[in-house]
Amino acid sequence: MTENKIVSLGEAIERVKAWQSKGEKIVFTNGCFDIVHLGHIDYLEKARNLGNRLVLGLNTDASVKRLKGESRPVVNEYARARMMSAFEFVDAVVLFDEPTPLTLIEEVKPDILVKGDDYTVETIVGADFVIGKGGEVKTIPLVKGYSTTSLIEKIKQI
Repeated sequence: MTENKIVSLGEAIERVKAWQSKGEKIVFTNGCFDIVHLGHIDYLEKARNLGNRLVLGLNTDASVKRLKGESRPVVNEYARARMMSAFEFVDAVVLFDEPTPLTLIEEVKPDILVKGDDYTVETIVGADFVIGKGGEVKTIPLVKGYSTTSLIEKIKQI
């Protein structure tokens, strides 16, 4: 069942250690993933293809509200986590409530840290940590015209 991909930080750490002990490369990314769309799927699939396992840090509802405003998220954290865990290219989902995923990144210790190309390596939270331990930081081109914000605006016009 995909629900068992939704794990605590402690469980994520244990899984990552086990995967790395087998020589697997762990990719980490994070986000809100509110109203899942083609851009999310394309991005996550490409992120997973950079390594053997994909760990996804998912913002809690309170965290999304702080980042995006009172009207967000549209989809609650449990539903977002279940949707993310249903994708075959996502191996673990960990909720986080902090303003940034830095603590999560430092605890999980991924081999590859990934964000969309709306970031630069210099602006990606945790990049210094991952590079400092010999890992890689990469950006993935985003699919143009797809964002949750633009979808919400489109819906409002209907």
